[in-house]
Amino acid sequence: MPHTTRDSRQILVTSALPYANGAIHLGHLLEYIQTDIWVRFQKSRGHECHYVCADDAHGTAIMLRAEQEGITSEALIERVSREHQQDFATFGVAFDNYHSTHSEENRYFSELIYTRLRDAGHIATRDIEQMYDPVKGLFLADRFIKGTCPKCRAEDQYGDNCEACGATYTPAELIDPVSAISGATPEVRSSTHFFFKLPDFADFLHEWINQGHVQPQIRNKLMEWFEAGFNEWDISRDAPYFGFEIPDAPGKYFYVWLDAPIGYLASFKHLCEREGLDFDAYWKTDSSAEVYHFIGKDIVYFHALFWPAMLHGADFRTPTAVNCHGFVTVNGAKMSKSRGTFIKAATYADFLNPEYLRYYFAAKLTSRVDDLDLNLEDFAARVNSDLVGKVVNIASRCAGFVKKLGGGRLSAHCAEPDLVARLIAAGDEIAEDFEAREFGRAVRRIMDLADEANTYIAEAEPWVLAKQPGREQEVLDICSVGINLFRQLMVYLAPIVPAMADASREFLKLDSLAWESRHEVLLDHEIAKFKPLMTRVERDKIDAMIEASKEDLVEERKLKETPKGPLTEDPVAAEIAFEDFAKVDLRIARIAKADYVEGADKLLQLTLDLGGETRTVFAGIRSAYAPEALEGRLTVMVANLAPRKMRFGVSEGMVLAAGSGDGIYLLSPDSGAEPGQRVK
Repeated sequence: MPHTTRDSRQILVTSALPYANGAIHLGHLLEYIQTDIWVRFQKSRGHECHYVCADDAHGTAIMLRAEQEGITSEALIERVSREHQQDFATFGVAFDNYHSTHSEENRYFSELIYTRLRDAGHIATRDIEQMYDPVKGLFLADRFIKGTCPKCRAEDQYGDNCEACGATYTPAELIDPVSAISGATPEVRSSTHFFFKLPDFADFLHEWINQGHVQPQIRNKLMEWFEAGFNEWDISRDAPYFGFEIPDAPGKYFYVWLDAPIGYLASFKHLCEREGLDFDAYWKTDSSAEVYHFIGKDIVYFHALFWPAMLHGADFRTPTAVNCHGFVTVNGAKMSKSRGTFIKAATYADFLNPEYLRYYFAAKLTSRVDDLDLNLEDFAARVNSDLVGKVVNIASRCAGFVKKLGGGRLSAHCAEPDLVARLIAAGDEIAEDFEAREFGRAVRRIMDLADEANTYIAEAEPWVLAKQPGREQEVLDICSVGINLFRQLMVYLAPIVPAMADASREFLKLDSLAWESRHEVLLDHEIAKFKPLMTRVERDKIDAMIEASKEDLVEERKLKETPKGPLTEDPVAAEIAFEDFAKVDLRIARIAKADYVEGADKLLQLTLDLGGETRTVFAGIRSAYAPEALEGRLTVMVANLAPRKMRFGVSEGMVLAAGSGDGIYLLSPDSGAEPGQRVK
């Protein structure tokens, strides 16, 4: 990850903006916890580091939800913002500024960037045809149109993709289309739209991407998009729309994804005005400051192509790095409402210490884009073993002897200077791990040091020596070393578990646990009476959280109406004769490769190995699976389905999956199956 080499750095850090249309859940928290740990580390090192974020507050979905609730869009986003900020604070995510894209700062920068791009010739206009709801009086996005699939005749399908057969099409091709909002029959109407000419920046982006601004995995994916070629990006929407009107274009609004990343500039500007910071020092083209975005891998296209191109075209600096992370699974599977593993932040905090989650995420995070599994058994075992059994154990073992034998003061000399020096020196490698976002490696190093500290105390046996007359000073010396070792560990853990670190700082009676403070050994130093710094994870609390999450689902089903319409039982398909079913050739297939399909919100392109033969299949499972999680997996496919020409290529079969309101589940054979085998 590129950064300046000077001692004192100016760093601006952002996380992706949460959408102001729902609660924060554990999948979201991975990103904010990862970012917050990195920011806290930078501040601990003494760098000038600012962490800003905002609610992504525009778009049709917010406008419609506010209408359903009978409130204004402004009232909705204000309420959701309060809820989001409360959740973040509960989990120790310490923004320097939290703002909203529905702000005057964001309006200013959106208009500024747009007009600079327009004046430089990077904006085009042309008429496009769209479906229009004559009752609601608005143009409909594909997800707000439903009808019968023109390919397989499945009913109640969305306007861009059939969940039954995987076909893609335009809304105009749907049979008997209806608006999912009003139920009215849509009309085809023409409208003038504004486009950002992304192809103008192909050469610039190719160079930028190859300069180390993204991870290798992301660079490889971006290169695939380069080979496929870029399209101009539609950046406008028609009224009514909750957002900012485009200058000199009455009734035309900036698409939510145009002003969302600009929200980073707006939030930082808001901070600058409040704190007297120099905005231009961070965002001018020749800035020596560093700018880092932390995002999920599902929004790479916007952040690593559109965003740097927009900034470059509007004469702003581009990011130092875009750091992507994977998705969160729970117990090895996609988060599920029916299983109670789709867990809201507030629900988790009702039962468990948020710092448990911060530590567990840190222990498993790397600088790569891999998905992270929250295994609840491992979660409890690791927190109990590491934080309670190793780290807190050192302080609890030693504090009582210091209080009793030293009157609460540590020994005036260090009995094990080499051991203490070893833990201090280890901070350099641990710092390198934090800097590189290799948090899991940093945690392993810290726990190795904790093992070393516990081994020292166990072998010295101060509790045995304390029973022997005349050895009180020796016991105090040993326990004073233990307290110093505990102090070093908490310096290293402070970015990960800040609340535990703050309680430890008070116990140690220190002003700071900043990174460099570890060099000062605590001699003849007073400590406070020891209080429990971290309690064990209780399994019954985890079980209660899971049950409460299932209850959340019940409440949502009572209250929530989505564009899909009311929750209903799946209709039973018409009966077919056994002879008809026997014609279906079901085969085991191994997913050799899986990719996102550009321009398709629901499709993944799968390359299937049938044991000597390869097939390409487009499957509507993108909402449930990341491509990386599918590669190498066995599934079942219909091998004798006639090839079907789709907008994105030819689909040579169909994979089998089950679906419900809770998600999509790809069928997988038991172990021992081989590609090409027929399913009988």
